[in-house]
Amino acid sequence: MRFDDIHLAGVGTYVPPVVPVEEAIEAGRYTAEARDASGLESVAVESTLPAVDMAVRAARTAVARSGHRPEDFLGLLHSGTYYQGPDGWSPAHYVLLGALDRPVSAFHVQHGCLGLLASLQTAALRLGTSADPDAAMLLTAADNFSTPLVDRWGSSSMFVLADSGSSLVVSRRGGFARLVALNFVSQPAMEAMHRGTDPLFPPQVPVENAMDFEGRLESWRLKWAEGGAIPLADFGELISATVDSTLEEAGTSLDRVTRVVHNGFNRDPLGVFLLDPLGLDADRGTWRLNRRIGHASVSDYAIGLEHLWTTGQVVPGDRVLVLGFTTGMETACAVLEITAKPTGDGSPAAPDSRGEL
Repeated sequence: MRFDDIHLAGVGTYVPPVVPVEEAIEAGRYTAEARDASGLESVAVESTLPAVDMAVRAARTAVARSGHRPEDFLGLLHSGTYYQGPDGWSPAHYVLLGALDRPVSAFHVQHGCLGLLASLQTAALRLGTSADPDAAMLLTAADNFSTPLVDRWGSSSMFVLADSGSSLVVSRRGGFARLVALNFVSQPAMEAMHRGTDPLFPPQVPVENAMDFEGRLESWRLKWAEGGAIPLADFGELISATVDSTLEEAGTSLDRVTRVVHNGFNRDPLGVFLLDPLGLDADRGTWRLNRRIGHASVSDYAIGLEHLWTTGQVVPGDRVLVLGFTTGMETACAVLEITAKPTGDGSPAAPDSRGEL
């Protein structure tokens, strides 16, 4: 899906202090073998702030950097993969109150680690119907895994869960990046990979390790060993096809992409599932940043993009590929064009060059 005149006008993130992997090993929460396999150096851990408060902090930064007034915003979209607050309560409206305090709509978007990109697509489509040239949408995302119900260090061999909050301001009038194309493609036959064998009804009372991806995968491995059907497909091929189609819509190619922002997976899974199918080296991505933070679930993309942009690793005219996947299985790919440099406070400077796709 190609877009015109949809921009990212502001970005804000909240990344708490990191815990060195060595400390987790000394505390018996991680192993030296897992450290060596993962390539991780440290993981961001927030011990006090709820996810929604991290989202509010990130949103205030993004709004301030965007130059938009609260009355410019048509609505807010908030996403998270884990507990945001009491059942039946609206975390999106809590974030709306803290970030804008405006009587606009606020939705909670639940689409796993692709939540922020799903919000971006929804915001772009909504802004495309607005006649207001100053219209904007506020996107927020956050997760806090500091609970006994989650073993952040051992819930999956693919990643270590990091706490964070992030926000993007999507705008009609301009910003630091232009959204050129964005697509989602799924392989629903693989949804069983993360379902496990628990009954779907009635609801099960979580006692411990509620987000135990390894345990769910192990239950399927046992079924496969007994001759059960294997819900597998060539997901790497699906990712490659999605990237190819999105780049074609954007009128560009992979060799013209400067950098890639992706899920904050461990070193080997990052290569196997995302980089290797595209023939990309880790240096083209955000691995050097990810290995210091961990897998920040819904916030990986905003954190990676903010880092590349504010450190000058991407400049006006550069193309950035945003790529990832989530349970389902579903992959998403976006092409952005950087259109402005950052000023000292992180807001976009007036564009001094603009590359043509």
